[in-house]
Amino acid sequence: MKREECNGVFVYIEQKNGDIQNVSLELLGKAQELAGELKQEVTAVVIGNEVKDVEKLAHCGADNIIYTEGEDLELYMTEPYTKVLAEVINAKKPEIFLFGATAIGRDIAPRLAGRIHTGLTADCTSLEINEENNDLMMTRPAFGGNIMATIICPDHRPQMATVRPGVMKKAKTDTTKTAEIEKFAVEITAADKTYEILEVVNEVSEKMDIQEANILVSGGRGVGSAENFDKLVKLADELGGIVSSSRATVDSGVMPKEVQVGQTGKTVRPDLYFACGISGAIQHLAGMEESEFIVAVNKDETAPIFDVADLGIVGDLNKIVPAVVEELKAAKLAKFE
Repeated sequence: MKREECNGVFVYIEQKNGDIQNVSLELLGKAQELAGELKQEVTAVVIGNEVKDVEKLAHCGADNIIYTEGEDLELYMTEPYTKVLAEVINAKKPEIFLFGATAIGRDIAPRLAGRIHTGLTADCTSLEINEENNDLMMTRPAFGGNIMATIICPDHRPQMATVRPGVMKKAKTDTTKTAEIEKFAVEITAADKTYEILEVVNEVSEKMDIQEANILVSGGRGVGSAENFDKLVKLADELGGIVSSSRATVDSGVMPKEVQVGQTGKTVRPDLYFACGISGAIQHLAGMEESEFIVAVNKDETAPIFDVADLGIVGDLNKIVPAVVEELKAAKLAKFE
């Protein structure tokens, strides 16, 4: 696809059971920024059946909405969804196409890139427009997170990237903005289905996802044992947050994988990130450095975590954390006296 005939920043809108996923709204915010620099428009592409609040995508940054709807598309399947997106691309010729680096995004984006013969940069942490030639500069960690590689796709279109949830910031909601929904029909045949979904079993979890939490108290190697993590649980309870961790404590079996923050875990952007006993390796920083306010507790005053912290406390976390908990309790009691 020739670059001179391509126009527009497209975002694949991921949905689950008809509910639009947060990562897609984050990508619309970034797409709005990129499209502004290119003087182009943002198009949201939705696939599914009876997807809720499609029209509200305009409030989150979409100038145009393309919706392919049908019973055959109610559940995500690689081949039918790839066929739809390939036909959208061939018809609309976008300049850029963005996907969330979720299980679905990581499945469909490379399949689609292969089908339309373009490149794909996975797990991006930054997307910028090159002012000289308007190429998309896609930056991602490489070599285990020890360097940041910026990749371009100058010869093929669309330029495609996946972005991890929590990396980009949602645009401010504009409820006055509207967009026309274009129904884009694609025939799905039996040949497009290489397998059959017999049953969908949804996992039920009572715990909040760390990517949804406004306050995180995160522990690293310096916390040590599971018993010491109880101190962090008490702090999180007082703050109204939940506990997360670094990779070191997950690898040691102290904490479960689903609460891991970092390059090989989850990217988070809470209002408050309380880092306890975390040195601040680049792999961990990549997953939390965009937090609104970062408090770091570490006995090593040269720890890299202090370079990104808004407030740093040098000392023994086993003494500091309980002291903070007691101060919070005292403050709450004083408030109601």
